[in-house]
Amino acid sequence: MFAANSILFVPGSRPERIAKALGSAADCVCIDLEDAVAPADKDSARAHVLSELPGLDRARVAVRINGTMTRAGIKDMIALAESDHAPALILVPMVEHESEIVQLGRVLGDAARLVPLVETVAGMRRAHIIAAQPGVAAMMFGGGDFSAQLGVDLAFDPLLVARGQFIMACADAGVPAIDVPYVRLDDAEGLAVECRKVRALGFSAKAAIHPAQVDAINAAFGADEAAIAEAREAIAAYEAAGGMAIRHNGKMLEAPIVARMRAMLARDMTASERKNAHA
Repeated sequence: MFAANSILFVPGSRPERIAKALGSAADCVCIDLEDAVAPADKDSARAHVLSELPGLDRARVAVRINGTMTRAGIKDMIALAESDHAPALILVPMVEHESEIVQLGRVLGDAARLVPLVETVAGMRRAHIIAAQPGVAAMMFGGGDFSAQLGVDLAFDPLLVARGQFIMACADAGVPAIDVPYVRLDDAEGLAVECRKVRALGFSAKAAIHPAQVDAINAAFGADEAAIAEAREAIAAYEAAGGMAIRHNGKMLEAPIVARMRAMLARDMTASERKNAHA
């Protein structure tokens, strides 16, 4: 189960930043071979990343390849398929059709855990099918390209409808949703506000583009101890009642609510196991 709260992107062409990113509190560090790397540097960045992967924590590192329909993306796929140290998570940009994920799974093998990025209107139309493909561990909302296509600001309000559609697609497939990075690096309050809003919509994690953003994201998406304690108590009461709808602490407690609470506890358990593994 994908349980990261924060994913910190770092350019694959800037090797000195990889160690710094891994020294942060980010749950996952994504080495970017796509947007953060100039076209002329694609081959050298790929070669360097492949040489670095054997010494990195495979469970904590992801790689974003180039688009599957590009020359650079095809090279990325083949290189990772032939590597003995491919990361546990592969982010796939600009996905517009489920066949891209099927093809990537064939190249990388059944063990590959993929995170398609939905960044266009065409991709959004098929997001529910893309999310349901074997090997998809999570989905990411690519708000930057999406806002450019719509001709709107990369901000919460203009992208509210798109985020809502994205969340429904992820929920239909039962996979976690990751939100686009907050690009205003000096606006800490704006980041905190957006984190609260997208978590309320149903997002499970948010990407970061600077280590300074990680703590705020982890705080917003981390476990709510009071909610967890309440969920455990409510589930116990529900089970003691034989699985019947009951009134508990002034609230109606029935099957859908209990299912949501159980999912929250499962996610918290997975997150705790991940943290203990890297302690």
